[in-house]
Amino acid sequence: MFEKVTESYVIKGKTIKNRFTVPAMVTNYCTNDGKATEQYIAYHEAKAKGGWGLIITEDYAVDPSGKGYVNVAGLWNDEQIESHRELPRRVHQYGSVILAQIYHCGRQTNSRITGMQPVAPSAVNCPINQEIPRELTVTEIKELIKKFGDTAERAKKCGFDGVEIHGGHGYLIAEFMSPYTNKRIDEYGGSLQNRLRFPVEIIKEIRERCGEDFLIDFRISGDEKIEGGRTIEDTRAIARVLEQAGLDMIHISCGTYGALNSIIPTSVTAHGWIVEYAAEVKKVVEIPVITVGRINDPMLADSILKAGKADFVAMGRASLADPELPNKTAEGRYGEIRRCIGCNKGCSGQLNMQKTVKCAINPELGREYEGGVKPAEAKKKVAVIGAGPAGLQAAVTAKEAGHDVTIYEKQNAAGGQFRIAAIPPFKGEITDYLNRQLGECKRLGIEIKYNTAATAELMKEAAPDVIIYAAGAVPVTPKIPGVDGPNVVYANDVLEGKSPVSGMNVAVIGGGQVGAETAHHLAVQLKQVTLVEMLPAIMGGNLAEILAMTPLLLQRGVRIMTGTAVREIREREVLVNNGQDISIPADTVVLAVGSRSDTKLKDELAAAGFDVRTIGDAGSVRDVLCANMEAYDTARNL
Repeated sequence: MFEKVTESYVIKGKTIKNRFTVPAMVTNYCTNDGKATEQYIAYHEAKAKGGWGLIITEDYAVDPSGKGYVNVAGLWNDEQIESHRELPRRVHQYGSVILAQIYHCGRQTNSRITGMQPVAPSAVNCPINQEIPRELTVTEIKELIKKFGDTAERAKKCGFDGVEIHGGHGYLIAEFMSPYTNKRIDEYGGSLQNRLRFPVEIIKEIRERCGEDFLIDFRISGDEKIEGGRTIEDTRAIARVLEQAGLDMIHISCGTYGALNSIIPTSVTAHGWIVEYAAEVKKVVEIPVITVGRINDPMLADSILKAGKADFVAMGRASLADPELPNKTAEGRYGEIRRCIGCNKGCSGQLNMQKTVKCAINPELGREYEGGVKPAEAKKKVAVIGAGPAGLQAAVTAKEAGHDVTIYEKQNAAGGQFRIAAIPPFKGEITDYLNRQLGECKRLGIEIKYNTAATAELMKEAAPDVIIYAAGAVPVTPKIPGVDGPNVVYANDVLEGKSPVSGMNVAVIGGGQVGAETAHHLAVQLKQVTLVEMLPAIMGGNLAEILAMTPLLLQRGVRIMTGTAVREIREREVLVNNGQDISIPADTVVLAVGSRSDTKLKDELAAAGFDVRTIGDAGSVRDVLCANMEAYDTARNL
């Protein structure tokens, strides 16, 4: 199943040991002045140690004006070289090839990050950053071409095997190539040939400065997915021109900031959804082609290569979820792989808030420099109450530290609310993660006692040294007239099939993630659904998730009412107000207005004198990222 993805590839005398590729992903692990930290180096080293053949680092800004994030890597001056020398050395000791991606954000940054007005080929603002850029002069364009060459030369001095020029995702180079953003009427605008002048001159500058044995890769959006942007037809022609200019590889991605969910797609996006763009480019070039896009399984990767659609497969978030994926594949440990579930909570979700990148299902991401779970000084008997994601993570971590662990779960299955979250369309991969965690429990010899409601008496009998309380949360019941009616049910009960949804008209109260996904779930079942949310936006206002979910809801005919308060629930209708009183027909009303921590047993256990450590929703209702991080930290520090 894995003959192609484990096959080596030789390019310009450099052997890439397999086709597993880590694409560039900003982490915010560097310093504010672009220097490498041990956190940044250890993060990449873990990928090399895990067996990835080709590693492409995050964007190295060629100039401070081109930073898109607060603590992005940089090689815009010679003082930064020394801090980055250690990275290629540490990666090379595991036989991986490493490229430094180099870029300039152009209009897709803002003055809050750079301290200056953004620059671009034309004064057309970015729909996300909403700051009109200053149009570059021809003199400034020439200076930037040199700066790309300077940065590449510094990367070579650091020991990198080459660079990847970021010409995708709507950044500066992409802005020059696209009629969507380039409105110039000089030699850098107008015809396709003129719009390609900037990237062509950058490639030639780097080749002249760094020599023939220095690898030059180029990342490009196969389709910009925006009105007036480039399509795959343009990209095929562009790829041929860039190859002639001196490229060694080309990396086909998708989107711009105006189509944000295309750059880092969520779980609603199909696996390998843009592979055909790479296949189209591969038809017209001789250089190797890298594909990317929601590829989280080595079986998928191998099939793509076997079909001849690409030469390398980039698996970015898959490498965050499990840095050891290639080694586990090669060693026949397929069942141990922790596959990305496309939730975007810890990666892009954190990054969009200018925080350091984490992973919702890999609590060690970004903490590789800490050295993992260490053996406990004293072995303890640990009782974990609750087999949700937090409880399972705590149990696994505690066992890895050497403790004796037993899990108590009142239901007949593990997973808690996270298992229920897997029921709506596009969320099924959550079960993959839960199965993996259960597999780890089995491998480590952790007993799970199902259908066992923990009590103070049971814990006195078991006599644990420590109780990790991960009992989760229970749904909130809002104070709405009529909420106790027979036609009112909870979203979780609907998803589990415990509460039937009578009639065709359904009102879902609460437009957060649970409410929106439940509304979609019911609409797929051909119900006529109205989604009611008090706030101005659904999905908690998360733009990427809104862009992904809203078309699905609208396609299924879901009526979305934001900024709307529920006044009363009646037998066949819900009365709401969004500036005016409105009656919504509703045979069934589904509540999805949040959860509250379940603390009754915790208080009883603490009163009985037990050492109780509370984690996850049992302490405070949050997402799985927070739950797993808290579980990991609690268990490793018992």
